[in-house]
Amino acid sequence: MKLAKEKPAGTLAGRRKGYALQRDWRTQAELLIMLWPAVALIVVFNFFPLFGLLMAFKDYDPISGIEGIFTSPWNRFENFTMIFHDFQFWPMVRNTLGINLLGSLVGIPVTLGFALLLNEIVSAKFKSLIQTVTYLPHFLSWVIYGGLFITLLNPQGGIVNYVLTELHLVDKPIQFLADPHYFWGLAITTNLLKDIGWGAILYLAAMSGIEQSLYEAAAIDGAGRFKRMRHITIPGILPTLMILIIFAVSGMLNNNFTQIYVLQNSLNMQASQVIDTYVYQIGLLQFQFDAATAIGLMKSVLALVLLVGANYASNKLTKSGLF
Repeated sequence: MKLAKEKPAGTLAGRRKGYALQRDWRTQAELLIMLWPAVALIVVFNFFPLFGLLMAFKDYDPISGIEGIFTSPWNRFENFTMIFHDFQFWPMVRNTLGINLLGSLVGIPVTLGFALLLNEIVSAKFKSLIQTVTYLPHFLSWVIYGGLFITLLNPQGGIVNYVLTELHLVDKPIQFLADPHYFWGLAITTNLLKDIGWGAILYLAAMSGIEQSLYEAAAIDGAGRFKRMRHITIPGILPTLMILIIFAVSGMLNNNFTQIYVLQNSLNMQASQVIDTYVYQIGLLQFQFDAATAIGLMKSVLALVLLVGANYASNKLTKSGLF
């Protein structure tokens, strides 16, 4: 008498898993259909363009079109060498790092302080009014917003110079956009005023998750508002704060191209030429697509290094990070 062979335990479990997966596909078909357009956009605009990275290592001729990406002769690292020897390279790196570093050192504490004070407002109507007023500039394009500041800072008829001269703080109108010494401060200030309300949203969302009983207990113990901010609110939103700092560090080589481009002119080019505007200049204006690709690839690699390094430091110092 032959004994029936026992089926492996894993076979039945695998079948059940397969049936469950098919059931999930059927029940979530509508959600999956809604997801496909987003996936298609990512594939078309994020994965297909990766073939263009070959131009960074080739002597690419724009006349050859897409076919030239694969057929152009290799030139190894000559495009990178050309960039490093360009007289604009180190000044634009200095401007990029300077604007971003100072902007982060000023913007993150100011935005955090604004969110902390906003969180302490008792009147719901007044709080809503402040939020609305500070959020609105974020939704304006830099063409409109930057044009507004250009008008305000105009040495001939601009309200800023008019007030300064009327108060006898200056003898003659200041050429804010014509003097390179003012550009970094102008870029940092305009960006902060535009996005301070929007940036505070993340901090306020993190603050809403803090247990209110902690504030009540601290108030019973005699802690004032500022002590509650220091010992409860800030530690409670520390993971969110560290994530924003990590993003700021990883984006140290990225500027807001539209902002810089709107405020930039030939007179302040010494302080306003950054990596993004340089790529636009050599890539779209001079048709040096291979060199523009090289500097874009180099910037992406450095951004990845900064991201990993900042995340490692955050995990070591605060026990929180992106991964």
